[in-house]
Amino acid sequence: METPFGLGALPTLSRSTADRQESLRTNPDRLAERWPNAHIVLLDEHARTPVVEGSGTLATRKSQDFGTEPPADAVFLGEWQGTDYWSMPGRPTGETETVEMAGSWGVVEQVQRRDGEIWVDLRGYGDLLDDTSAGLFTTAQALQAWRRQAKFCTRCGSPTELIQLGWASKCTGCDREEYPRTDPAVICLVHDDAGVNGEHVLLARQPIWPPDRYSILAGFVEAGESLEGCVEREIREEVGVEVRDVRYLGSQPWPFPRSIMLGFTARADISSTIVPAEGEIEEAFWVSREEVRAAFANSQLRNAGAVPTPIAGGTRQLVLPGNSSIARVMLAAWAGVQS
Repeated sequence: METPFGLGALPTLSRSTADRQESLRTNPDRLAERWPNAHIVLLDEHARTPVVEGSGTLATRKSQDFGTEPPADAVFLGEWQGTDYWSMPGRPTGETETVEMAGSWGVVEQVQRRDGEIWVDLRGYGDLLDDTSAGLFTTAQALQAWRRQAKFCTRCGSPTELIQLGWASKCTGCDREEYPRTDPAVICLVHDDAGVNGEHVLLARQPIWPPDRYSILAGFVEAGESLEGCVEREIREEVGVEVRDVRYLGSQPWPFPRSIMLGFTARADISSTIVPAEGEIEEAFWVSREEVRAAFANSQLRNAGAVPTPIAGGTRQLVLPGNSSIARVMLAAWAGVQS
């Protein structure tokens, strides 16, 4: 008997191993004692970090290189296997070499290389990292993005300073404390009514996306709105389709700049008239499970010479979402393939 599909695999950026509980970052004596043996994750102004070339491991730095105690701009990320990890701003030292690497969707990306390290971004490289590195990089980027947007108090406008080792800020004028924000967004795989899991999925594309790239629909949760209500509203607004039987699947942090993607699935009538939202959705249409499977078999990831997968009898072409996105995991689970 067919059962409702689930995610199966953990989304790429949901992987993490480090212990980040609050009691660790509110114990300054413990952290100061362990600082000499800590590892530092560097992030440059473009949120890129060094990775050991040809591996899935972050190229961390020794804490002693930054002083005998944590600097004011150091952010505690967590502890793993007896080692504390921190994040700090940094960039390559000396001359770098620009090299090309195949990124998501078959796009060739240029990255900086020096001394056996390449400086990569989370969106394009996150799927190649090990679980520990993925979690540390995701957390570091989320906190960096928050800090950039929280330099001044929202109450009185005075400058703020970091407290709690980077996990809160305090106003220098009125003492107001603020904490990192996460904006919830829903992402929904809409399928038709055939059987338990349907035979077709509704895909769409934004005008600014690379050619032939399609994904499932997503949108931000509004104030005073339930997650399920957001799913129904967003699908209606973006493509004019009414959905039902909304079901939660899983979540993934998406620090671009500060979201968490909450994955759902829902049903819709395949005969519904699709009306793409002007200026937001360029095109939307139903794609069969076999066509999605063919696209996975012809994956664009890390293949600079790849071509899109022909679908709809050759009248359209399909490029799937990148491997750092929960959308790809959801589509793979629905199609019954490895992502």
